[in-house]
Amino acid sequence: MTAARDPRPLTGEPLALDLLNTRWNKEGVVQDLLDGTEGLAVWLADNGLDGAHAADADVLRHLRQAREALRTAVDGSPADGAPLVDAVLAHGRVRVRLTEQGVREEPEFTDPSWAPAWLAARNYLDLLAEAPDRIRRCAHGSCILHFFDTSRNGTRRWCSMATCGNRAKASRHYARSKES
Repeated sequence: MTAARDPRPLTGEPLALDLLNTRWNKEGVVQDLLDGTEGLAVWLADNGLDGAHAADADVLRHLRQAREALRTAVDGSPADGAPLVDAVLAHGRVRVRLTEQGVREEPEFTDPSWAPAWLAARNYLDLLAEAPDRIRRCAHGSCILHFFDTSRNGTRRWCSMATCGNRAKASRHYARSKES
């Protein structure tokens, strides 16, 4: 059986932000892809994690914990988020090995059901090391999506110019028209 189509408006972000984007607003109502194992199966498949990880209640619980830890770190205070992210990271580690092809890093987990959550938390650390100022929340007031700004000049404001960016432009235009 194949997983259902992903209903989210923004996909393809780095793993940590893609996990945050499992919650989104649709017509003013917050949707949650991780409201059950069916949505979990969709998320795992979209991120190439479905072959190695079952979409079961343990994985779902751990991913929800990681999502809230990341949300606290990204949207709230890094000081408040750090211990929560660290609690997820405590369930795995990176083993470094020397192979014929060179240095290889392999994640190891205390319990395999923590793997997707740990990988998302680890990806957040990678994003922080790469460009912490490029981790963004959409500037539209009612949007709760996140993205990694890969624009050349680093000034992207919207999760999508076609949706949130266009809504903001239309709103500004309406306000100007009303004043005239």
